Amino acid sequence: MDDNARKRFILDTNVLLHEPLSIYSFNEHHVLIPMTVLEELDRIKDRQKDVSRDARVAIRTLESLFHDATPEQIIAGVPLGRLGEEASGSIAIVTDKHLPEGYAVFTDDEADNRIINTALYLQYQYPESKTVLVTKDINMRLKAKGAGLKYVEDYRSDQLVDDIRLLAKGFYHQENSFWERVGECDSETRGREVIHTVADELLPGAHINQYLIDDTDDFAGRVLEKLSNKIRFVDLGRERMMGRKAWGIQPKNIYQAMALDALLDPNIELVILTGPAGSGKTLLAMAAALEMTIEKGIYDKVIVTRNTPEIAESIGFLPGTEEEKMAPWLAAITDTLEVLHKQDECMEGSLKYIMDKANLQFKSVNFMRGRSIQNTFVLLDECQNLTASQLKTIITRCGEGTKIVCSGNLAQIDSNYLTPVTSGLTYIVERFKDFEGSANVYLNGVMRSRLAAFAEENL
Repeated sequence: MDDNARKRFILDTNVLLHEPLSIYSFNEHHVLIPMTVLEELDRIKDRQKDVSRDARVAIRTLESLFHDATPEQIIAGVPLGRLGEEASGSIAIVTDKHLPEGYAVFTDDEADNRIINTALYLQYQYPESKTVLVTKDINMRLKAKGAGLKYVEDYRSDQLVDDIRLLAKGFYHQENSFWERVGECDSETRGREVIHTVADELLPGAHINQYLIDDTDDFAGRVLEKLSNKIRFVDLGRERMMGRKAWGIQPKNIYQAMALDALLDPNIELVILTGPAGSGKTLLAMAAALEMTIEKGIYDKVIVTRNTPEIAESIGFLPGTEEEKMAPWLAAITDTLEVLHKQDECMEGSLKYIMDKANLQFKSVNFMRGRSIQNTFVLLDECQNLTASQLKTIITRCGEGTKIVCSGNLAQIDSNYLTPVTSGLTYIVERFKDFEGSANVYLNGVMRSRLAAFAEENL
């Protein structure tokens, strides 16, 4: 690549915190790290929060690139590439404290303003090539553009969809009758199941374990495999799906029925449930966990975990064991258990008995690292607030005979660094949609109450 064609990317601190190895996404270009970014990473690395780990990883990554370089080479730029890989781009550290007089648009010492000043200076110095400021801070992007910087971008290398409306919902809905559109097809009986084979053009964009529904009251299916130009799916039957139960819970709509089908299938090791608050994600997952652990004996125990804000700081101040410390964060689970046993003569006694029988454990996400979890039903709740790397850390803990359910509502993201399109939940929906051991279902409709449904739709 011609040197003038190479872009100069100035990375903000939040990009390195969001993805510590993001510098390798710019291999053929020049990457510039302002000194202010290093100072911010240094302040963050010792905080008692998850973000401090990302800061340390980013610092170690930069050190590995610069460890043999002289001060002159660091300023000029060293080759940007992983160990053993060739890279045509470079990475350099740029001093942004003292710019030549007359180049500073912002005169105060605020970190974001120093980085913007540096980007503006480099834009002036290298007019023949693009100078791009990369930041996840929306306000900083607006300030930079307002100050005269031509190219300002969000970091999107881990963004698999541009619009959350394009996210796979886990089912294909055919208007009117599915069979009228299909006509005749090849069918075979395998035990109690009927397998149909149709042309792939009838199901555009279909993926493994995608559910199939239509506007009639009798059809429902699930894709089994994709061949060269054919798709094979199993006929589940809507009435049979709607009649299934787990721990006394029966689906109230076809979306819950699809979710319950995936939850009760031991061959599907990862189930991803998305949808609005009150759609039944946690209730269905908990009912399936108890059914498959206590009634069917498929799993030995149930582990419930979720991301907790500032857990590294606040959990230590709560009294009791790890389970007791986690209880306030997992009140949604205890609420669900109460719903499942509200008809019992002694609900409190039933809950204690069931929790012991199912070996139900409340665990912190922080303590999931390094474990190997076998023969366990894992429920990861509220995972819209987790990054892709955090979800990878948890999912890779799952060993043989373990099923993990990831549930969340992308409209309820609390993290300052995540949006619906960059959430780890969105990431795994897209990454796992063609994995034969996973299923994803978006639960339409709020079943919690008439009040909740109205609030979800109108507020």
